[in-house]
Amino acid sequence: VQLQASGGGLVQAGDSLSLSCAASGRTLRSFGIVSWFRQAPGKEREFVAYLRQSLGRTYVEDFLQGRFIISRDNARNSLNLQINSLKPEDTGVYFCAARDNFPVSSYRRVDMYTYWGQGTLVTVSS
Repeated sequence: VQLQASGGGLVQAGDSLSLSCAASGRTLRSFGIVSWFRQAPGKEREFVAYLRQSLGRTYVEDFLQGRFIISRDNARNSLNLQINSLKPEDTGVYFCAARDNFPVSSYRRVDMYTYWGQGTLVTVSS
């Protein structure tokens, strides 16, 4: 099973970007949860958003709501993350991660996830 994040790049503040997490070897629907994390330079990896497959429910971290939109594309077996009104503090490597079952209250914890993609770099210039 492999997860592949893509879509990052160098953008200016205020721009939008669409990231994609593609799965191979398994359908995304077979996971209990698929999430996006990000890691800014010199900082710990932080939770961004998740898709709970069984309920088709999505959640974006509170302080990112309004700019970040998570959605799934079953035809492409991918999970997308749309980021609008990008800010310099959004700079970092964005990762997708998955787990077989939904970890209820622990979805923000990095160690709860079994599968990780290699990350895609987003750089936002001011």
